[in-house]
Amino acid sequence: MASMPEPIVLASASPTRARLLEAAGVRFAIQPAAIDESAIKHEMQQAGRSAIECAQALARSKAAAVSPSRPEALVIGADQLLAAGDEWFDKPKTRAEAHMQLQKLRGRTHVLATAVCIVRASKRLWQTASQPELTMRSFSDAFLDAYIAAEGEALLGSVGAYRLEARGAQLFSRMTGDYFAVLGLPLIELFEFLRRRGALLS
Repeated sequence: MASMPEPIVLASASPTRARLLEAAGVRFAIQPAAIDESAIKHEMQQAGRSAIECAQALARSKAAAVSPSRPEALVIGADQLLAAGDEWFDKPKTRAEAHMQLQKLRGRTHVLATAVCIVRASKRLWQTASQPELTMRSFSDAFLDAYIAAEGEALLGSVGAYRLEARGAQLFSRMTGDYFAVLGLPLIELFEFLRRRGALLS
């Protein structure tokens, strides 16, 4: 008799990551990790670490925090940081912050440092990282005001104050790298590991 595949747990409160897994037909549970992200970011910046190193540390911490309560599961931790030059950006808390952030990013290229880690029984099994680059066009103030008004509170769920899968696509003149990583979860690499593990049908 074939053994049951290991359950999958997403240690993230991100609705976008959940939608990506759901749309791909993956069965999983959601259990957001309770970690102090600000403290980890501060520590990494003080140590001179890169944005991708910080994203990896956050992804590992999230998966490790949830794993003890779900030792039988493959726990997915993921995180994403936006880096433009030497500056790191967090999710805006208000529309006014989103407006200022987009003004700063306008006409510039930024990197979305995206990391994923899988932990089972408190042991790290796998991790990957991706760094897609996106260049915002020099859009007008009128466009920015209309964009903020149309997107509303949805802007506050992304480190870049945009949803590339929605109206945010109009902000850009160029993109290189993994589209799924831009959305917060490098699905191709993740699914390849899960198939090798037997958690998904191969």
